[in-house]
Amino acid sequence: MVMLSQQAVRNVIGLIGNVISFGLFLSPVPTFVQIIKKKAVEKFSPIPYLATLLNCMMWFLYGLPIVHPHSLLVVTINGIGLVIESAYLTIFFIYATREGRLKVLKILAGELAFMTVVVVTVLLATHTHEKRSLIVGILCIIFGTCMYASPLAVMKLVIQTKSVEFMPFTLSLASFLNGVCWTAYSCLPFDVNLFIPNGLGALFGFLQLILYACYFKATPKKKDAKAEVELHSARNV
Repeated sequence: MVMLSQQAVRNVIGLIGNVISFGLFLSPVPTFVQIIKKKAVEKFSPIPYLATLLNCMMWFLYGLPIVHPHSLLVVTINGIGLVIESAYLTIFFIYATREGRLKVLKILAGELAFMTVVVVTVLLATHTHEKRSLIVGILCIIFGTCMYASPLAVMKLVIQTKSVEFMPFTLSLASFLNGVCWTAYSCLPFDVNLFIPNGLGALFGFLQLILYACYFKATPKKKDAKAEVELHSARNV
């Protein structure tokens, strides 16, 4: 009875985790609406979205029947994530500078080449689900951690500029909730592959929220920020 109750709780948390993960994928939408309106990416970084794309590709591979059977929810949520992150990067590519576009292309090419090597190696060098799950699972831990840690560069910018303009609150909140939910899921029963990246994700998300609270009031008003940009532009003429 206790085991059934624990499994039921785990399933509920897993479903909630899927919903929150979907929300996490959608949380940057206001940022990209702003980019489209301004027709410029300004100081927004593509790194978090490139990191998330690689993470989705890795977990999508992990959930395939040939690697880790009975993982349909893993495949579906990360398949959706692949589509959404690809859309974000397409928008970024359209409105970025030439230097920004080259940066995105180089990193994306590196990610695709890496995934090709992983897929070929796992499928040809290993022949059991256990070995494939172990190898891909370790990589998922590494890149899951990278995805959650990627906003650290933006956090540095927040501290330097004393402004949260380029650190979307919705993304920080969604990252925190997602990390907390999947950390709880990983404890029923304990799964180290899920616990490590999501535990760190909860921690990084919490730190971002603290940073947001510290610098929110110090962030210049949009009108003042626009005037400052115009002033810098005038100096550069």
